[in-house]
Amino acid sequence: MLPIYIGADHAGFILKEYLKTRLNDHSFSFEDVGCFSQESVDYPNFAEKVSQAIQEKKAELGILVCGSGEGMVIAANKFSGIRAGLAWNTEIAALLRQHNDAQIICLGSRFTAPDYAWKMIEAFLNAKFEGGNHARRVELVNSFC
Repeated sequence: MLPIYIGADHAGFILKEYLKTRLNDHSFSFEDVGCFSQESVDYPNFAEKVSQAIQEKKAELGILVCGSGEGMVIAANKFSGIRAGLAWNTEIAALLRQHNDAQIICLGSRFTAPDYAWKMIEAFLNAKFEGGNHARRVELVNSFC
């Protein structure tokens, strides 16, 4: 299985580090693309790294974290074939995969407790794309790129 790529800006750094420990505790393979401190950085650079890893088939899934999660969603969705979504509860996290076949989950560190963030990551990683009518809709979205 391919590793999960994970990235964050300075605002998401602490949550990213927490999520890495949980991924490790649950034996998930992952690749951390940064950032590596709380020093101010530009979030689009990390959205690019995770999105390109998926485009290049180095990863199937990714996790992005910034202060609100919104910047990462916007940046990641600029890449052809990438479907990223913002999760704010476990149901949405699962639906990202089940209905939208999203490859990237984005979280807002300023609005998400670490333990709940992990629950959303688990929901996302354990969910499977349901296909059916959802597949047609995903293909329509993909045709826009």
